[in-house]
Amino acid sequence: MKWSFRKFRMRIVPSEGPAAQGASRTTEAAAVCAGEGVGAAPAARVPAIASLASLLTRHVLRDGELVLLILKPSRWFILINSMPTIAAALIILGALHLARAPHFHLYFEAALFVIGGCLTWYVLQWMGRLYVLTDQRVLRLAGIFSIEVFDCPLRRVSRTRIIRTPREQVLALGSIEIIPSDEDRPCALWQTVCRPREVQEQIQGAIRRSRQGGWGTAA
Repeated sequence: MKWSFRKFRMRIVPSEGPAAQGASRTTEAAAVCAGEGVGAAPAARVPAIASLASLLTRHVLRDGELVLLILKPSRWFILINSMPTIAAALIILGALHLARAPHFHLYFEAALFVIGGCLTWYVLQWMGRLYVLTDQRVLRLAGIFSIEVFDCPLRRVSRTRIIRTPREQVLALGSIEIIPSDEDRPCALWQTVCRPREVQEQIQGAIRRSRQGGWGTAA
């Protein structure tokens, strides 16, 4: 399967009215990656992205801000983070089976409940994550019951680095750590993204251009 990797741009035009701006931004922001790749995808196929894009345009983006890239984690994010709990539940279940524990069916049902709950939790986490690069800032939206926003101006990003766990290496994935120059600010992690090196190059390019005098007027 081939993944497409495209630069996504969106211009917020200050002269438009608030309603028109919101509709335009939400429609275009929904046409972003759907998990494993970066590319155009209809909003109907990615409702989680559409809802987060709507939140982004209403409460986060500034007038005149140019969106360069919008990403979600790979869907492998769900399995990678669930794996320790699933493995522990299966090991305990196997040990109980070998020990011929009484009422084994109850333990089996409990293990299924734990595994199902764990998968549901990380599905919700995946749905609530969105990574955004603009011509002014790098952002991360994350949360289930409430959305937490990490916001760092490009000129205040000290450096970025790729972090790969063994599981991410096997799946050709990686996480990108955003390290602010202000030591009092927390770092952010764009976790489990596809083609992490290309994503990092886009972030670093945006940082360089911001420090060299900005982006000018978009065509």
